[in-house]
Amino acid sequence: MAAGGDHGSPDSYRSPLASRYASPEMCFVFSDRYKFRTWRQLWLWLAEAEQTLGLPITDEQIQEMKSNLDNIDFKMAAEEEKHLRHDVMAHVHTFGHCCPKAAGIIHLGATSCYVGDNTLARVISRLADFAKERASLPTLGFTHFQPAQLTTVGKRCCLWIQDLCMDLQNLKRVRDDLRFRGVKGTTGTQASFLKLFEGDDHKVEQLDKMVTEKAGFKRAFIITGQTYTRKVDIEVLSVLASLGASVHKICTDIRLLANLKE
Repeated sequence: MAAGGDHGSPDSYRSPLASRYASPEMCFVFSDRYKFRTWRQLWLWLAEAEQTLGLPITDEQIQEMKSNLDNIDFKMAAEEEKHLRHDVMAHVHTFGHCCPKAAGIIHLGATSCYVGDNTLARVISRLADFAKERASLPTLGFTHFQPAQLTTVGKRCCLWIQDLCMDLQNLKRVRDDLRFRGVKGTTGTQASFLKLFEGDDHKVEQLDKMVTEKAGFKRAFIITGQTYTRKVDIEVLSVLASLGASVHKICTDIRLLANLKE
């Protein structure tokens, strides 16, 4: 048997979602390199904000972190995780190994969920062109796969567009409503950061705001536990499931159109 984790081996499971259907760009977004590089970026933003608010973090430490964002030793991280049984702390130690001067301030005051949680319009446009070109092309409509009345290929396509427009609207809504977990500490009380800033709650609030802005978010959750509310996951998955249903409908219609070689 192949060693565990050897995803390129024929003896290890590979998801067809990646090997067959996903673009190289999409595969990279879900890759370990992208994930752990994002963790390092979040640690850098946290350190920069903590430095601005007066914690004893030097420019040299910040620069060392910046210079090593992409210097990820995955083998070392795997060994650290075997020893520590904690993926985030394994990568804290691995990052600290290549940033010895900054090792003590990486992940300072944070919790593991600080790093762990935090082209449809073009398709619609092209489908609109397709619908216009075939607006008058007749095809037979079916109910329960029984011949019914004539319709047109363009009209069928407009049904697809209508569904996708609804999906796009919902995706935009979910994206615009998406909030950063923020810098809330181990159980959401910000106790570790209050300790770092010697009880100065204003600085803790400023830290939360600064890191949120650095991460590109307009808002953060006002209150969290160790994690953000999982209602967020439900909302995102619901919209994606709705988009999947639309695509399934399109594929079914295309198969029906192909039934009589249309």
